[in-house]
Amino acid sequence: MATMSVRKEDVQRKWWVVDAEGQILGKVAARVAAILRGKHKATFTPHVDNGDFVIVVNAQKVRLTGKKWSEKTYYHHTGWPGGLRSTTAGKLRREKPERLVEFAISGMLPKTTLGKAMFGKLKVYAGEKHPHQAQCPQRLTMNERG
Repeated sequence: MATMSVRKEDVQRKWWVVDAEGQILGKVAARVAAILRGKHKATFTPHVDNGDFVIVVNAQKVRLTGKKWSEKTYYHHTGWPGGLRSTTAGKLRREKPERLVEFAISGMLPKTTLGKAMFGKLKVYAGEKHPHQAQCPQRLTMNERG
């Protein structure tokens, strides 16, 4: 019996909605990254993007434990000499709460072209509303399997 490998033409995608309100950031990110990758499917193939689309709502109400709001630091470089910039998780939450969730999830995806394609299926919104009602997304709770 041969191992079946799914082709990109045979992939069937679903849409999921994850409510991040009151959830711990790392746990939400780990669950969403697995769904974006397709690891919840029996047809998981590491070299094929067979994951589903994920919509994360209420990103501004996500939780961090301990003193991470003031001590966790995010860095980026502008590309110019001396252009290293940093911001704390609390400041990032006030200014761009979607980026907080996006950083956590992108860190759990492969750092390849395939990982960028997986990340493109992620939609993050700070509030409750999202413009993807036409796709009929299913609600995903954090304690169930996809």
